[in-house]
Amino acid sequence: MSSRYRRKTSGRKARETNNVAEAPAKYFAPGQQLSLLEMKPGENGNGGTAFRDTAFADNKILPVHRWVPWIAGYSASFVDDVIFTYLNGASKGVILDPFCGVGTTLLQAVLHGHDAIGFEINPYAALAARAKLSAIQIDLEELDEVLAAMQHSSRRWLNGGSTPLRPPEGFKSRLPFFSPQVERQVLSALRFMARIESKNIADLFRVAFGAVMVSFSNYTYEPSLGSRPGAGKPLITDADVGAALLRKLRSMRADIAWIKEETRGRSLGKEQVVNADFLDDTSALLDASVDLVITSPPYMNNYHYVRNTRPQLYWLNFIAAPKEQQYLENHNFGRFWQTVRQAEPLPLAFEHRPLENMLQELRDTRAEKGAYGGPGWANYVTCYFNDCYRLMSILKRLLKRSGTAVIVIGNSIIQGIDFRTENFLAEIGELQGLALDSIQCVRDKRVGASIVPSSVRHGSQKTGSLSEYAVALRK
Repeated sequence: MSSRYRRKTSGRKARETNNVAEAPAKYFAPGQQLSLLEMKPGENGNGGTAFRDTAFADNKILPVHRWVPWIAGYSASFVDDVIFTYLNGASKGVILDPFCGVGTTLLQAVLHGHDAIGFEINPYAALAARAKLSAIQIDLEELDEVLAAMQHSSRRWLNGGSTPLRPPEGFKSRLPFFSPQVERQVLSALRFMARIESKNIADLFRVAFGAVMVSFSNYTYEPSLGSRPGAGKPLITDADVGAALLRKLRSMRADIAWIKEETRGRSLGKEQVVNADFLDDTSALLDASVDLVITSPPYMNNYHYVRNTRPQLYWLNFIAAPKEQQYLENHNFGRFWQTVRQAEPLPLAFEHRPLENMLQELRDTRAEKGAYGGPGWANYVTCYFNDCYRLMSILKRLLKRSGTAVIVIGNSIIQGIDFRTENFLAEIGELQGLALDSIQCVRDKRVGASIVPSSVRHGSQKTGSLSEYAVALRK
């Protein structure tokens, strides 16, 4: 299929289904968009900069940032505050995000004229980050032709017909992930996308599919991926997949047109997204080459980032078998409790008496439960802080003299024990030779239902609150 198409239109109304595939997002008319380019940092009352709320939910109304729903991450305004604080006046710096997710740090860095490099082990998230960063390069006329071709082709998807594509064999779910009617349309959509010649446009379509695919499946995010019946919702027996995709793509197209106009004549930074485990491979960077690090590693809350993107990873052909999924799980920052709970007691890789005492307290908590009690969770916590130690070592090597790393982290309550992760991270950084600049509370209340109330996780009943902090360390 050529990437050039004739524009075709249809007056046919969208087919009515028994479910809405995607709730329409709010998109602003030209001239009413919220800008990504104006730095207006908050004030701490003493003339200094106060980092604004990190909540990623704020990105839902920002052009380009809102393309992909993401459970983790921070706001674009927070990134602006950090850049303003540490690179204000710099003509061009190098900004690194070792856990870049869907690219919030990278996009803001590039828009403000800095070079940016991000590492992301999850290939779906890396795809989303690359697509956002490539938005300015999209040829709108070519995109419009592909959108018109999809609209024309999607009429046939609703009427049945076979496709040579088959569902990914390695993908398993307790319920059929898609109903037969929806799955047939999904395979037709994937076949269409595979024939798009322009890589940037093909990636855009793949990101759109990944963003909406769960909405017309028999699963839902609550916030973890689970079945719709388990969340009290009906199964989706039919949906107009083409309409859902086109709705998403047209909103993305509007954002692309907007950002092209907004950045006209501006000097933008260069970007690079590396789909790799940062702790194992930093060959894309030279030592002492980074001015500023802005990042947020996975929190010590055992949220299963890999399993929650299983549908996207399999259906977009990033992985084909459980062993490939296991690689991502075993190389996740801090691992997952499920992967280390039954191992022999794991040692801390560095000396830190207060942390060692807390780990021993954790091992003694509900010890009779074995892997499901304190002993299993102590292995998980140990892995997490060992990875923090490795991270600090690498950042010390990569940062320029006087360079800064700003790391967003949250405390965790495991088996009723409150681990002040922000303080431990700062102390680990100091063990590696970095100097503590500040610890700012950027969100004093954080949702933590997956950590605190669980019968597996909470141990003895203790009250505790979850917050979020920005830990700044200088070389």
